[in-house]
This record gives sequence, C-alpha cells and structure tokens, in this order.
Amino acid sequence: MDNALYVGLSRQMTLRRQLDIVANNIANADTTGFKAEQSLVQTEPKSPARTADGPNPIKFVIDSGLARDFSQGSLQATNATFDLAIDGPGFFRIQTPGGDRFTRDGHFRLDDTGRIVTQSGQPVLNAGGAEVIIDPTRGPVEIARDGTISQGVEQVGRLGVVIFDDLSTLEKIGDNQFRNTSNAQPQPAAGSLIRQGMLEGSNVNPILQVTEMIEVTRAYESLARMMENTQELSRRSVERLGRVE
Repeated sequence: MDNALYVGLSRQMTLRRQLDIVANNIANADTTGFKAEQSLVQTEPKSPARTADGPNPIKFVIDSGLARDFSQGSLQATNATFDLAIDGPGFFRIQTPGGDRFTRDGHFRLDDTGRIVTQSGQPVLNAGGAEVIIDPTRGPVEIARDGTISQGVEQVGRLGVVIFDDLSTLEKIGDNQFRNTSNAQPQPAAGSLIRQGMLEGSNVNPILQVTEMIEVTRAYESLARMMENTQELSRRSVERLGRVE
C-alpha cells in the first residue's frame, strides 16, 4: 500500500509544478512577446521499490522538463516610434553585463545618450553586434522592414534580428529575455520583418490555460482523496491484524 502512496505523491509533485506553470502563463497573458510554457512529465522505473507480487520496479511520475511554445503572438499597433515587432521567427539581441541576451519584446526607447535601449536601459544591438545610436536633432526616425534605420534620406544604422537552429538551447532568465546556453552562434533571420509602431502580444490562450488549471486542480484533489483512502485502508488492516489471536 505504501507504493500507492509514493506513486501518488510523485504525481502530486508534478501536478503542483504544472499548476505553477499554468498560473505563470495566465499572469503573462498580456506580457509583450511572452511565450507559453508547458510541463513535461514521464514515468520511470526507480529501484528499490517493487510490486508486491513480482520483481518489476514501481514506475514513479517525474518532472522531465519544460516545453516552450515559440509560435508568434498577434501584432498590435501602438504607433510609437521605438515599438518594434518581429514578423516571423527570430529575436532582438540585447547587450547586458552578463553577456548578450535575446528577446521578442520590442518595447524600446531612447536613453539620454541617444541609444536604442530596453525599458530597463539595456542597449539593443545592430546587425553587427554594436549599439544603435540616434541623433534626435536629425529628424524623425523611420525603421524599415529589413531593420534599416533612417532619418530623412540618411541611413543611420540597422537593427539585427537573429535566429537559432535549436531553440531548446535558449534558457529563460527573466525580464522576458533568453540566454544562449550552447556554443552555436545565432544567424541573421533573413526572412523575418520588423514592424515599426507595433508590438507582439503574448501567445498565451487564456481560455485554454484556465481550462487546464481546472483540470490540474481536479486531478490533484482526486489524488489526495485516493491517498487518504489508501491510508485509511492501511490503518484498518493493521487494526484487524492486531485483533487476530
């Protein structure tokens, strides 16, 4: 009977993790460029637990990782000069003290030195990996779909959009940014376009996420009842055995 409790507990642990992920998805349903996540679980035999009537090991439920949906969210018009959305695959490259980071969140601004930066002040890099600097006195800024930045008839820079052959190498580090965990370098996203005055919305479907939260909650409660019934059955068995003379 203890085996049933251990297996139930292993499943409850993965359900708790799944509930945390679903709650985070719902909380970020309105976050620019956010990508929905999903828990991955699997069963795996673990020794030395054994079934009561044979040598086969018990199969516990384990958390085997997390999957992230990198599909594009809907593009929303803002008409702000430095709001940029990527239409297609790819990421903006951001310079941070810890190294280059990558994001789909194009809610940028100009800092006091004329650099295009994130809302937290991290420089956005151009196609060559350098900072993009704008002189506001030269007139309005136009950003073409290929990333070319112009002021009047003069081209003053070009934003870079990069892609990865293997998206699983990207590690989420917070602030809607990812870190490249592999030695492979990203490549230019030749087929992707930059849309000025637009932002990419989250690709989270709130209705599906709320439905999943209800399903996870019910599964957790069902397991809790099963484990309580198993404990009660074990208790009664011990009591009956204790009365046998």
